[in-house]
Amino acid sequence: MKYHQLGNTGLFVSEICLGTMTFTGENKPGGIWAGIGDVDQKLATQIVSRSLEAGVNFLDTADVYSAGQSERLTGQAIKDIGIKRSSVVIATKCYGRMGPGPNDIGASRGHIMDSVSRSLERLQTDHIDLYQIHATDSVTSVEETMRALDDLTRQGMVRYAGVSNWQAWKIMKALGISDKRGYARFETLQAYYSIAGRDLEREIVPLLNDQKVGLMVWSPLAGGLLSGKFGPGSNGPEGARRVVFDFPPVDKDRAWKCVDAMREIAKAHDVSVARVALAYILHKPFVTTVIIGAKNIEQLDDNIASTTLKLSADEMKALDDVSALAPEYPGWMLARQGAERVPQPKN
Repeated sequence: MKYHQLGNTGLFVSEICLGTMTFTGENKPGGIWAGIGDVDQKLATQIVSRSLEAGVNFLDTADVYSAGQSERLTGQAIKDIGIKRSSVVIATKCYGRMGPGPNDIGASRGHIMDSVSRSLERLQTDHIDLYQIHATDSVTSVEETMRALDDLTRQGMVRYAGVSNWQAWKIMKALGISDKRGYARFETLQAYYSIAGRDLEREIVPLLNDQKVGLMVWSPLAGGLLSGKFGPGSNGPEGARRVVFDFPPVDKDRAWKCVDAMREIAKAHDVSVARVALAYILHKPFVTTVIIGAKNIEQLDDNIASTTLKLSADEMKALDDVSALAPEYPGWMLARQGAERVPQPKN
């Protein structure tokens, strides 16, 4: 297991992050969560324990996952295992609807302050290592959100701040506000990225590289679509998450071409297609950590084993080529006009 610097901080996290969205416990809230996972406390503790044994030190959850149940099970698992708090990095998120009222959702100061206290209680801890804004709020000003996060870090309730599913321009605006006001800044972006969905390479990856913001990848298997268990005309295995929750959106004709290419590589290495899909993302230099979710120990072990799969330059090129993004403006114009303006090698 490798450990990477989290954004521009001095904190190091494992290249695999255990996502706990599958943790639902006995009181399942229904809706999409019923299809995503049904992991109870006993299995959740086993999954967390096995991940820690494999070198994972990074856990990610959110208050909205199963209406708080994911946080509860995650916190209880850590307590049951008895690991030292400083040995695990806990990330959670707020924004999603947590009640019927008009202020039970969003990135306002009020909702953030209400949410962090409840998350701390569910997680049974006195601080959150990485507190992330889960979605973009079209109502709340970015400055209000950043001021609230800065207050939480100054109070010690939160160590670092992150964001998820924001546009490149809005992330840059937030970083500018933090720099101008002396606020705690966003150290990470949690975003969708897979071999079948490389859109963030257009605008977001250059931003992350320039501003030294870490990338936490969610759904690297595109909701299981890239596991090798799906294909043209196949609905996949019974009970699979993608069958009941067809998300994130994927161009499936393009995805099947990627799966075919990965299947050949998987056969050559005698590993699963899922392991190749994860290894492909792990090989990308701008990726800090890849979030995996598991419903059982076998799935967890196979996903973690992706850290030991080394893809050759030729294999990476083959996967890059089959999944290449279509040219899009202004990218194709930047490439044309900037062809001569590249760093020159030193003698």
